[in-house]
Amino acid sequence: MRTAVEMEVERVTIEVANTKTLRLRWPEGYDPEFRTGQFITMYWADAPDYKRAYSLSSCALDRGHFEITVKRDGKMGTRLVDWIKAGDRLMVLPPAGRFLPVFEPGRELICMAGGSGVTPFRGFAREATRRGLNTPIAVLYSVRTPDEVIFHDEFQALASENRHFKFEVTCTRVEPEAPWTGRRGRLTLEWLAEHLRDPAHTVFYACGSNAFVHTAENLVLNHLHLPKEQLRAEKWG
Repeated sequence: MRTAVEMEVERVTIEVANTKTLRLRWPEGYDPEFRTGQFITMYWADAPDYKRAYSLSSCALDRGHFEITVKRDGKMGTRLVDWIKAGDRLMVLPPAGRFLPVFEPGRELICMAGGSGVTPFRGFAREATRRGLNTPIAVLYSVRTPDEVIFHDEFQALASENRHFKFEVTCTRVEPEAPWTGRRGRLTLEWLAEHLRDPAHTVFYACGSNAFVHTAENLVLNHLHLPKEQLRAEKWG
C-alpha cells in the first residue's frame, strides 16, 4: 500500500496564462526511487477523497523536490492555479506510471505533445541532457497560439546545450496576420516524417487530450504502419 507524504509548496512559478509550476519540497528523510516520466497523485488534507494525478515535469535527477505543471482545469487544477501559494501543504503519493523514456543504445524518441501534455517531456529532455546521452529526442509541440507555449525558454536552452535534442512548435489557431514565423496547423504525417530517420528503432510518445492522442496514434499505427509496442500514450478528457 502506497502511503501519502505531506509536502510543502516551496515555489510557485507562472508559466503561461492559466498554467503554473509547483515545486514540492521533500520532507526530511524522504528519498524515493522513481523514474523520469512518472506521475504523482496529490490531494488536499481537507479533501482526502478528491485526488488528482499529475505528470512530473522534473526528472529523476532532480532530488529534494518534485515539480508538476498544472493547467487551470477541473476542481483540483482550478484550486491549485487560482489559490496555491508557497508555504501551502499537499498530500503526495509516491511516483508511479510507465510513461518512461527509453534511453537505450540505438533508440530514437519522438515526443508528440498537445497543450499541457508537454510537461513530462521537459523531464525527458532534462535527464538526457544532464547525463550527456546521445539519444536523439524530438519534441513536436502543438498549441493554439504562441503565448501558450509552456517551457519555451528552457526547451530552447536544452536544445542549444544538447545537439541531439530538437524542440519544434506548431500553432493551430494563430491569425494569418500574426507575427508568427513558425509552423502553423495541426500535427501531420509530413511533420512527423521530417524527424523520422530509423522507424524500426524509434519510440513514439503522445501526451495530451483524447483527440490529440488519437491523431498521434493514427499517424503512427495506421499511416506509418508501426507496431503498438513502439507507441506510448497518456491522455485525458
